[in-house]
Amino acid sequence: MGFVSVLNFAQQLIQKRLQPGEIAVDATVGTGADTLFLARLAGARGRVYGFDIQQSALDRARARLEQEAQDSRPGRRSAAGGRIAYAELLLRSHAEMVQALPAESHGRVGAVMFNLGYLPGAEDLSVMTTPASTLPALEAALSLLRPKGILTAVLYPGHNGGGAESLAVEAWAGGLPVSAARVIVYRQPQRPEAPYLIAVEKI
Repeated sequence: MGFVSVLNFAQQLIQKRLQPGEIAVDATVGTGADTLFLARLAGARGRVYGFDIQQSALDRARARLEQEAQDSRPGRRSAAGGRIAYAELLLRSHAEMVQALPAESHGRVGAVMFNLGYLPGAEDLSVMTTPASTLPALEAALSLLRPKGILTAVLYPGHNGGGAESLAVEAWAGGLPVSAARVIVYRQPQRPEAPYLIAVEKI
């Protein structure tokens, strides 16, 4: 049996920490896969906020969520045992999440997911995440998390610009004081251009 993918490992980490009824953030909505995953875990009493600067990404995510709401198969029910969380999808940069989330949610978020790079299948692949917005977004996410809350970031060093962003994120995570957070890295060192994961647990 092989190792799980970085995407699956990120979900496993989130699943162990995000509780039904909690708040979660998808910092990079993309195709909406992580948004739906978080909405299932948070359940009907929870809330999910999704950020993307491309309307097409938000549209794809909304379609996923609407399909889920119509699907009554037991195997696709939320972890809370029923309906999925309401997801508020925002056409805003992930760097603005502190301003976008209500003040009462600050310090109470259970999980934040980042899937960096560009939108799969997009016509314009020049629209991608960059350190200029990603690093402030990571800082914002960490400030929003509750104690024992988790942040996951899937990095793509193999695409143009992805290597620099990956190094910047890794430097940011490595510079966090041990009194503030625990950090792990999940990657294949024999394949330096393969996607990898950095996860941060708030102390």
